[in-house]
Amino acid sequence: MTDQWSGHDWVAERRVVVGDDPATVARRVGKRLISKLITLTAARETVHVSLTGGGAGIAALRVAAERRDRDDVDWSRVHVWWSDERFVPRADPERNERQAREALLDALPLPPENVHAMIASDAGISAEDAAIAYEHALAAFSCTAPDGATQPWPSFDICLLGVGPDAHIASLFPDRPEILVTDRAAIAVHDSPKPPPTRVSLTRPVINASERLWLVLTGEEKASALGLALAGASYASVPAAGAKGRRRTTFFVDEAAAAQVPQELIDRG
Repeated sequence: MTDQWSGHDWVAERRVVVGDDPATVARRVGKRLISKLITLTAARETVHVSLTGGGAGIAALRVAAERRDRDDVDWSRVHVWWSDERFVPRADPERNERQAREALLDALPLPPENVHAMIASDAGISAEDAAIAYEHALAAFSCTAPDGATQPWPSFDICLLGVGPDAHIASLFPDRPEILVTDRAAIAVHDSPKPPPTRVSLTRPVINASERLWLVLTGEEKASALGLALAGASYASVPAAGAKGRRRTTFFVDEAAAAQVPQELIDRG
């Protein structure tokens, strides 16, 4: 596919990869996750991956857990992060960390110190303090940005994101101030339009510092969000439109979600 649609130029390559149905999408993402981690951990001392919640993202992690080649990944080199978290008690089944652990992480030989979960609501601190604590954790892996400046967070080798029907990513929702924040790495979100009302989220600069950004969305209700994101809508109103990885941005979608995507933009390979 090209990097243009209706006259809009993309900084990095964007692809739309279509599967027949949600199960096919999950298999493709899970397979690609393990395959890419095998390659990355063979070449680097440290590999950073950011996970997401939601049905499509967790389904992909379950697929990854079932793959035999997962043992070919050097998990001692992998650091796991989250793009956002629901500010609920640690044992709450709605917590993204718990879902990811049950789907994949608990089955892996990951060093405990390599799993960077956001602080839960029953830890006795506020969501604001939880965001600050996550900023400190991220800053321990600061790196040099392409412009030579030091960025106080790692550049995720893979950042996995879900996309809501309203085109939100992480806990950055349309027409709210959080999507516009550029001077913080993590922020508290209150009165979220999607329950639970309190959350902690990475900001757009951290997400867009990722080398590879993989957005997973399935279902007819996501078609409008995908169409607007690819059409270059304002990211303030369509957050998914502002998600751009440094190396590549890939939308993994099913046929229903791809209903509004021109055929020339679809990569069926």
